[in-house]
Amino acid sequence: MKALLSILFISMSTLLFAQEFNLPALPYSYSSYEPYIDAQTMEIHHGKHHQAYVTNLNKALAGTKLASFSMNQLLMDASFRSDAIRNNAGGHYNHSLFWEILAPKDKLTSVQASFEAAINAQYGSMDSLKKALTQAASTRFGSGWAWLIVTPDKKLMVTSTGNQDNPIMDVTKDRGIPILGIDVWEHAYYLKYQNKRGDYLSGIFNLIDWGIVSEKYTKALVDPLLSEIEKENWMALKDFHKVMAQTFHPCEDGNFVPLRTRSGELLAKAILFSASKPPVSKDKPNVHKALADLEEQCEKIHELVGKNAKDEVLLKEMTKAHDLFHQVEELCHD
Repeated sequence: MKALLSILFISMSTLLFAQEFNLPALPYSYSSYEPYIDAQTMEIHHGKHHQAYVTNLNKALAGTKLASFSMNQLLMDASFRSDAIRNNAGGHYNHSLFWEILAPKDKLTSVQASFEAAINAQYGSMDSLKKALTQAASTRFGSGWAWLIVTPDKKLMVTSTGNQDNPIMDVTKDRGIPILGIDVWEHAYYLKYQNKRGDYLSGIFNLIDWGIVSEKYTKALVDPLLSEIEKENWMALKDFHKVMAQTFHPCEDGNFVPLRTRSGELLAKAILFSASKPPVSKDKPNVHKALADLEEQCEKIHELVGKNAKDEVLLKEMTKAHDLFHQVEELCHD
């Protein structure tokens, strides 16, 4: 009976907190983007292609624990997601951003001073930034996107990704928060431009609303997601976390075999973690102190395993190590 009630509770919880993603409405009519993007392309691109990503994403999430996850949660750990979730979550996010930063030429708003200053500081001029974006978009082989992102060190960067990947995902080399995306899938331009991607790129800059991109830049600078991406890029943290999870959690369930056979590996990862250089914003004395304490605790655990210590002693010391690791993580949120 308890098992049945648990199953019913989990099922009801999933239904209660599950969310469905929806196709965002375009802010302007399909024909408003002419002559740079024709109305038929906009209608098919938005109503067919983007709608398909939304439909398939909801289908892939239905009935799973991921159904309650935010878009950022789905994207951040893309390497752990199924192809259906990775591709369709990316397709939904990427296109939603694309529609937001496009506007008819008579509706465009001006670039904000702070964003313009950042562009000039890194690229010299708006024209140079446009050239960099055009280069990224034109050299992207096959289908994909060109991006302007804010990196974890709060700099601007032009980059590109294939298919429906984006820079939030852990599968990408250059990570950050996208504030501008240019779709270079053929369905974005083929009806009007055929295979002439360069002509499409020349036209698309007539529709980019730099005022909206400026607002996204300002918001990205203070978005906690930047810190999360920065921490995700600290590979020594991820490597230690993996071994900690694979040894500590079995102990909680009474299985001490993983710890007794891998305590040396846990210590080795702790040593590498302590010796690694944290990301710039996490490179603080209290973080280094917590890392040193964690290494010392893992050394103690390895010694206890070598002395064939009792299970309850190992669980107590592993719990301390686990708490120290979370202390490091919490310090990295500061």
